[in-house]
Amino acid sequence: MKTVTITILLVLTSLNLFSQVDKSSELFKTLQKQDSLLFNVGFNTCDITQFENIISDSFEFYHDQAGIINSKADFITSIKNNICKLSYKARRELVDGSLQVFPLEKNGVMYGAVQTGKHRFYALEKDKPEYLTSVAQFTNVWLLEKGQWKLSRCLSYDHQDKEDSINEKLLFKDKAETEKWLVQKRIPALGIGYISDGKIKEIKVYGELEKGRPAPDNSIFNVASLTKPVTALVALKLVNAGEWDVDEPLYKYWTDPDIASDPRTKKLTTRHILSHQTGFPNWRRKNADGKLAFEFDSGTKYQYSGEGFEYLRRALEKKLGKTLDQLASELIFKPLGMNDTRYYWDSTMDESRFAKWHEGNGNLYETYKSTSANGADDLLTTVEDYSKFMVHIMNGAGLSKELCSQMTSNQVRTKNNQYFGLGWLVDENIGKGESAITHGGDDKGVHTIVFILPKSKQGLLIFTNCDNGTDIYIPTILAYLGELGQGIIDVETK
Repeated sequence: MKTVTITILLVLTSLNLFSQVDKSSELFKTLQKQDSLLFNVGFNTCDITQFENIISDSFEFYHDQAGIINSKADFITSIKNNICKLSYKARRELVDGSLQVFPLEKNGVMYGAVQTGKHRFYALEKDKPEYLTSVAQFTNVWLLEKGQWKLSRCLSYDHQDKEDSINEKLLFKDKAETEKWLVQKRIPALGIGYISDGKIKEIKVYGELEKGRPAPDNSIFNVASLTKPVTALVALKLVNAGEWDVDEPLYKYWTDPDIASDPRTKKLTTRHILSHQTGFPNWRRKNADGKLAFEFDSGTKYQYSGEGFEYLRRALEKKLGKTLDQLASELIFKPLGMNDTRYYWDSTMDESRFAKWHEGNGNLYETYKSTSANGADDLLTTVEDYSKFMVHIMNGAGLSKELCSQMTSNQVRTKNNQYFGLGWLVDENIGKGESAITHGGDDKGVHTIVFILPKSKQGLLIFTNCDNGTDIYIPTILAYLGELGQGIIDVETK
């Protein structure tokens, strides 16, 4: 028992060393379904068969108040004799957005997953309204046993008899209520930009840059991959000016030494890069030898790649004799008045306004200060500046009608009702004849996303500075975009 307990504690303390899976992934959806069967069906209706089917024969249960149960049979007996014989009807509810899943692997093969979350428990007595009995954290260890997901370990802890309620009607309207909500969600800072009728209507930043330092509306965020649409527009503006060709092979200006002997370099174009059809991995550092290599022929299928945008940066700089940040400043930042936007840390950067990166538990990450431009990552900007960029895109981006159309046309399909254009992802059929031009950014301590709705002339920007920033995406999207927001969610999560 001692060894098992230590193992579980090691798993818990090391979760932040690994990345949680995306909530649209099959693994997340599968374990979300298992959680629903376990609680919504099993616990809430006392359907014992769910526990018999889902729980592993090696099951152990740890409760911070009720102690330890170290067998499947004893746990099921406890459910029968306690939960199922209460004088009231018990109900468990998963706190929206709290669920996280971390894969467990050995030698590159997944053997299980750790699932964490927060749940509420309610009681319903005859002739009385339902009331809250407790709020707790949980951690489940799921193992693949003969191809089936089985619950092996369950930890239920941090039980509280009450929870500060949030008036959801006041979210994004009342600063104090919104910041209380962020504290509950463990999100230090939230930046929101809202565009209506083609104009910036709202610029707000809630929370803290770091503990004890309130975040001003002009807070500077690292926006991760939201860098890519900016780099894409630099290239497209040069195409529009006749200084670049979206279909010209890039080897004329740049060839990475790692792939110099590969004949496929002669076919790689800007169009392939902007639509993520290069054939490159996301980053070469993930390859065993750390070198760049084609994984398939360019232009044959979709595969997201930051390497592609770095390749484009080098080609642009070689031909034009200017750095990417110089080009972006001339073509985008200065004309749009994006005075707080830059590709890297320089002497003009006001560090006192920087939204520092946080783990999901609130701990700070060390701030990495890039000293040169990356075409794919690490753009530094404010909610207002990037909202100006979005309005510019919404209004045609200063491009010819044909080129602007190509930017949002189907270059390669990614999944049902979704494709990549040139620099932007497009969610189709979100309702009312509308599509959403979108892009996200995800790095350690950073989660950001933007949406542009060209027909209705709406836009939404969400910036966060923590690992669990995605937990507030859905309520924020629904609050600002309503029915169309639900359409976006349906496309993004299927």
